[in-house]
Amino acid sequence: MMATQINSVEAAVLAAGWSKLPALYRMPEKTPTLAEALTYCRELAESHYENFHVATWFLPQRLRPHFHSIYAYCRISDDLGDEVGDARQSLALLDFWQSELDACYRGETRHPVFVALAETIRQCEIPKEPFANLLKAFQQDQTVTRYATMQDVYGYCVNSANPVGQLVLYACGYRDAERFTLSDFTCTALQLANFWQDVSVDYLKNRIYLPQEDMRRFGVTEEQIRERRCTEEFRALMKFEVEYAQKLFEMGLPLIGKLDAELAVDIDLFSRGGQEILRAIARRNYDVLSVRPSISKPRKLALLMRALTKKLLPGRTA
Repeated sequence: MMATQINSVEAAVLAAGWSKLPALYRMPEKTPTLAEALTYCRELAESHYENFHVATWFLPQRLRPHFHSIYAYCRISDDLGDEVGDARQSLALLDFWQSELDACYRGETRHPVFVALAETIRQCEIPKEPFANLLKAFQQDQTVTRYATMQDVYGYCVNSANPVGQLVLYACGYRDAERFTLSDFTCTALQLANFWQDVSVDYLKNRIYLPQEDMRRFGVTEEQIRERRCTEEFRALMKFEVEYAQKLFEMGLPLIGKLDAELAVDIDLFSRGGQEILRAIARRNYDVLSVRPSISKPRKLALLMRALTKKLLPGRTA
């Protein structure tokens, strides 16, 4: 296998970036077997995301390794961009990860994620584009911190959110444009719901995803966000953005009826979870600055029980 060629300066930047991340993310000295790689991805997925193992209850056993490998790729990619704290180091790490993705599609794998992912790619016939687009979004986060219009935010979601839904559809054997379009609506809506939930959190990372055009229209300034002053103008802006995201969720809902029952339950759970975030924002009268809105444990349990009811009693509407 051909190792990625980097000079000493790039190597130093990479080393500094890796040092800020979990040791298990780093390139192993020895390429793992497929069995070892599958175990790595499963453990990474189930330890990093508390709801991941719940979601996979609704998936056929044969699909779970594919979801583990896809999640592991997405998780590490996201952390390379978001958990390093230095744009130069993150960009170097993301470039390196891109080179490993390219090598994977050439049949050259070294990292456990790509050893497992190569099998998913082969069995599910997944093109490189959605994996590469995710990296574009994480690279963009290092250099773009403000968005002029909603169209610009939407363009970011094309790379940051929509590929995830596309990868899920590929893994489940779907290839048609109609399902992909509906999935894109849902994934963009989920991304926007997270953005509106995390306005203050993102500002601490010097990122504002609220469109600058909309902020001016409603008379909201960055100073208000920085000082966490939830004015009537800010509430009106957030109400406008929440309603836009809700419309996208509604546009994507027909996807649920176009999927196999087991996957439909899973997608329904995530879609309703995203809409519940929007309702949590509305319940706080659109104040996302003083406290981060979240879904209560009882409400999470209700959503899960609804999904379980549909799983166990598919003929019943919950």
